[in-house]
Amino acid sequence: MSVAIDRDLLAIQEMREAVRKAKAAQQRYLSYSQEQVDQIVKAVADAAYAMSRELAVMAVEETGMGVAEHKQIKNEVGSKAVYESIKDEKTVGIIREDKEKQVVEVAAPFGVVAAIIPTTNPTSTAFFKTLIALKTRNAIIVSPHPYAVKCTIEALKVCEQAAVGAGAPEGLIGWLSHASMEATQSLMTHPDVHLILATGGGGLVRAAYSSGKPAYGVGPGNVPVYLEKTANVAKAVSMIVDSKSFDYGTICATEQAIITDESIFEATLRELKANGAYLLNEEEKRRMEKVISPVPGKVNPKIVGRSPQYIAGLAGIEIDDSVRLFVAQETKVGKEVPFSLEKLSPIFALYTAKNKTEAKELCGRLLDLGGRGHSLSIHTEDDAVAREFAVDMPVSRILVNTLSSVGAVGGTTGLAPSMTLGCGSFGGNITSDNITARHLLNIKRMAYGIKEVDIPRKGASSPSPAAAKQTDEIVKSVIASMGKSGQVNVEEVAQLVNKVIEQYNK
Repeated sequence: MSVAIDRDLLAIQEMREAVRKAKAAQQRYLSYSQEQVDQIVKAVADAAYAMSRELAVMAVEETGMGVAEHKQIKNEVGSKAVYESIKDEKTVGIIREDKEKQVVEVAAPFGVVAAIIPTTNPTSTAFFKTLIALKTRNAIIVSPHPYAVKCTIEALKVCEQAAVGAGAPEGLIGWLSHASMEATQSLMTHPDVHLILATGGGGLVRAAYSSGKPAYGVGPGNVPVYLEKTANVAKAVSMIVDSKSFDYGTICATEQAIITDESIFEATLRELKANGAYLLNEEEKRRMEKVISPVPGKVNPKIVGRSPQYIAGLAGIEIDDSVRLFVAQETKVGKEVPFSLEKLSPIFALYTAKNKTEAKELCGRLLDLGGRGHSLSIHTEDDAVAREFAVDMPVSRILVNTLSSVGAVGGTTGLAPSMTLGCGSFGGNITSDNITARHLLNIKRMAYGIKEVDIPRKGASSPSPAAAKQTDEIVKSVIASMGKSGQVNVEEVAQLVNKVIEQYNK
């Protein structure tokens, strides 16, 4: 027990020292020009990109998850693609000016950013979060996942060495080397931490949101993919299998369940087999259900990011190396239905819908199970259908005729390259955006006066009760002397007199 306590104390002390250094470094970094910041960011991106392959191998070896070649692509997206998307943004000083409205916008950093990194994307997310923090003159302290400490820290060391070499103050990039939930929670509540970037499990994201600090967290995916009757089935299924196989399904935007129209069901089955899918029979499906979810409602962590061959061994199913993923036909949705959960592995549920209305209902139920606000994929040649789903479905990203996993993070689409995908209020998040550099800035606005306003003095808009009574009496007296009291509205005349008096007083 004393050893465990000592480790926690050591982790907390390390965290406090990292925050102290980061705060001091960020104060120095505040004085850097846009040119200096951009030189540092480019140096870090180049160094990270150069190490993409080596760090991908290290991540697979340490975590046992994914495919090195695919993690290399993730690292390249997290470094080079992210850099290309942010390199021209102004993040220092005056960044925009509306001359017509005479409003000037000035960029200000948050300060020290606490970043939580998942085990599924440990190096690419470290690259991504470091780049967007440095671009916006923030310091960053990273808490790696306990199962990916070595590869995450190695990625951060690459970034730190490049940043300092390009002129950044030491301490601007920090990390926790001791796996400790207590230290991570203390980091999120530390008074000198100003923003939290949380990518990880639901409990961790909730802790970030309840820390009392501004936080960007993400929700689960459980992404449905709908093959609408007009889809190019061969092309669509090829993309879906490639997407699901990518890094063995560890990206949260990866498709989790296929919904296909009845009219193209047989064609879909045929193409799935042709692309390396293994169709489970009823007995094999029952075995796989126990492997997916030994405890109802919870996914077995042993299958996350694992190969089909490894998972087959757990289920006692014999397959060869040509199998890329598993597919089981399903009709039900619920926590007690393992194939309907977000599996983060090369395992698919396959549903059939009579039409787009039933498909939409199925998609909604799957999202309600654990993916609201995240993403939905659709393959169709009818753009009106795609737009209908975009309007009606409670998601932040609708990926059309592309790989959902890679498309959602900006790899095959025009979306901002990002490893942190907001789910909006649908999923309990503050934003539905792909998080990027602009989310790490405070924008100050200087506004010049361009409109005139006349502020009336107190009581000037209406006569006092005494004055109003006196006016009424005078009006009555004048009208009576004229002998026309029965022909004139005294109240209207009094109001008219008061208005004349107001104009005279001005």
